[in-house]
Parts: sequence; C-alpha cells; structure tokens
Amino acid sequence: MTDKFWYNVARTFIKAGVFPVPISDTLFELLQALVTEEQANFILLYKKPSMTLEEIKQKIDMEEQNIIKMLNTLMYNGIIVGTRSKSTGVMVYRLMGLWRGIFEYTFLRGGSTEREKNLAVLFEKLFGEISEATQRNYGSIINVFKELPPTDRTLPVEQEIEVGIDTVIPFEEIKKYIEEYDDIALVNCYCRHEKELVNDPCKLGASKNNCFLIDKSAQYGIEQGFGRRVSKEEAIKIMREAEDEGLVHKVFHVHSDTNRGIEAICNCCKCCCGVINMYYRGAAPIHTMSSYLANVDEDSCIGCGTCVEMCPMETIDLENSIAHVNKDKCIGCGVCAHHCPEEAIQLVRIGPRHVFIPPKKVEIE
Repeated sequence: MTDKFWYNVARTFIKAGVFPVPISDTLFELLQALVTEEQANFILLYKKPSMTLEEIKQKIDMEEQNIIKMLNTLMYNGIIVGTRSKSTGVMVYRLMGLWRGIFEYTFLRGGSTEREKNLAVLFEKLFGEISEATQRNYGSIINVFKELPPTDRTLPVEQEIEVGIDTVIPFEEIKKYIEEYDDIALVNCYCRHEKELVNDPCKLGASKNNCFLIDKSAQYGIEQGFGRRVSKEEAIKIMREAEDEGLVHKVFHVHSDTNRGIEAICNCCKCCCGVINMYYRGAAPIHTMSSYLANVDEDSCIGCGTCVEMCPMETIDLENSIAHVNKDKCIGCGVCAHHCPEEAIQLVRIGPRHVFIPPKKVEIE
C-alpha cells in the first residue's frame, strides 16, 4: 500500500481521538504493526467515531458474518471497543484514538511478547516526536491544547468529588463512588507495564495490578480478556493500597467528556503515567478537573520534606523549613495530605475548577 493509504488511515485514527498526533514515518510503522492492510481498509469506514452493525453494513460490501469476525478481531486487539447502548440495547462499535485509547489497550493484558516490546518502542518513539513537535511550536500549540477538553478528573484521597463541570453530586468518599457501579474489572497499569517493556520501570516500584475499567468498559474488558471482574470490596482494598504507594487517583470519562459516564479509574505515578509523564517530557499539558487545593498548617508543619518528595507535580517547596504549595500547579490529588506524618496538610474544597499547566520546557536535540 502507498504512503497516501497509510496517511488516510493515520488521519482516521487521529480524528477518532482528542489528542493531536504528528503524522510521521514512525506513526506509519506503528499503525502497520497494529493492524493489517485488510483491517486498515475496514477502519477507513469510520467517518465518525462510532457505528452500529447496521451502519457498517451500509458502508461495505461484506457478508455480515465476515463483518462480525472483523469486529471481534479488532475488539480483541483493543482497536475498536464494542458496548451496548443503554438507551437502545444496540451494540455500538467505537474506533479508539491512538492515545488515549489504543496505547492503553495494547498493554492492558500485561503481555511481554516481541510484538508488545516492539510496540512499546514505537510508542516511545512517537511520544518523543510529539514532545519535539510541541517544543518546536510551543507558542501556537498551547492555544490548541487549551481548546481541548480535560483528559481526566483528579480524585482526592478519601475526599469529596464531583461529576462533570457544572453538575455536582452529593459528597461521598471514593469507596462510595466505586460502590455506584456493578461492573468493575481489574486490569494491569498499561503505563507502568509499557515502561517496563522499554527498560524504564517505575521509580516508586508501584504495583501494576491496580487500575480499573468501569461499567460498560468493564463489561467489554472482561469479555475480551483485558481484565478480571472484581468485587467492590476488593476494588476498595486495592485503591487503599495504591494510596499508600503514593499514587494519584484519576477518573477517565467516555470520549474524554467529563459530563459523561466514567470508563476507567487509574492509579498513577509521575514517572510512568501517560498524562503526567507527557507533561514532564514536554509533550502535553496537565489538563484536569479538580475541586481541591492542598493547604498547609504552618504551625503543625515540621519541614520534614515528605510532601516535597511525594508530590507528583513537584509543586511543594520548603521555605524557612515550612512547606509551601504552588497553588497554580496543585491538582488536588491529596497524596501530600495522605503521607504527611504530622497531618499538617489538608485538602480544601474550592472547585470544581479546570487545572491547566503548560508542558514543561525541555531541550530537544
């Protein structure tokens, strides 16, 4: 196939996501490692991100059984996600974007075959190119990032949360939030696993088995073998263990729309998390929803530096042996409060609010 063909395939995947990705030879190589030419031709049907079987049948001259076979293969590989509409009960097949989407599903099962190692290397190379593109066009691309929706919401440790930007639900703890959903699937942390595959393991030594698919995404994930069903009690226990490891709770919404239902809860470290790591490598901003800020009780703070060490955003400094929080960079995750030995830090509800932190300025070769 020609470069024009793979260019069109690349554009189709990019349009299915929300994050800008530069089209390059690396992207072509990655796509060719992810899908066959036959599958790529099928993917070109997606002029919109989601279609039903009937809509697909109208666009392609293929027997229904062969369409279903194609869809099942692409679903197993995490290229397409199939879930039933809650309103109609009809299966809807959604094409995943590259990141977030296909990147995550590629590493969810925790496999370490040569194919997965090769894909990890290609994704890392692509992320490097994204970083370079951002740094070379920093001024103009920041405005593009500002127009994109928040990628996630940050859930503080055992604190109140909100859903969406304008709609606030009654105060409840994270465990109560989990208890709202009947379908929960435990999956590998794809970010930490991908980093292991490129010999750059988590600096915290955090567990990889502590991320969750929720609701319809959990049903899909269980059916396709991406994860296993867990009880609400087990999920809450794992969340508590993640807190103790210094990980940040993040909620991801369908289509990255904070007004829609959630599809995943992740427990993130700054060295591996796709979102946080892309910030540190200068590729993308932190753009999240949060309702909290960390507040230091100066009379109780002894200047031990635990919060400085644990903060995933490096937003706390010691001044005259007292912790001070840069509120513009605080994402309200609560890691500092959870780990403060003197209980000198509390989370104060001030939101909901957008937190937008431009990507770090880094040197590029």
